[in-house]
Amino acid sequence: MNKSELIRAISEKTDMSLADSGRAVDAFWEVVGETLKKDESVTLVGIGTFSAKTRAARDGRNPQTGEVIKIAEKRTVGFKAGKLLNESI
Repeated sequence: MNKSELIRAISEKTDMSLADSGRAVDAFWEVVGETLKKDESVTLVGIGTFSAKTRAARDGRNPQTGEVIKIAEKRTVGFKAGKLLNESI
């Protein structure tokens, strides 16, 4: 499912217009992003938890030349599924 399919499904289930559903989806991701930037997590009971993680700097290898390269520290998003989501699949 892509974003437009998600918006359409939400619109059908809630009787919201496509435009309102689109704004709701966009607002949700905006709020999640802002919260993660503050190094806080977002917990949706039963669904899961979004959290910001820092991946440490490390050495890697260029697969073409075998040369060792430095990979910089990077912030990533983690998601741990909740019990209800796990049970639904």
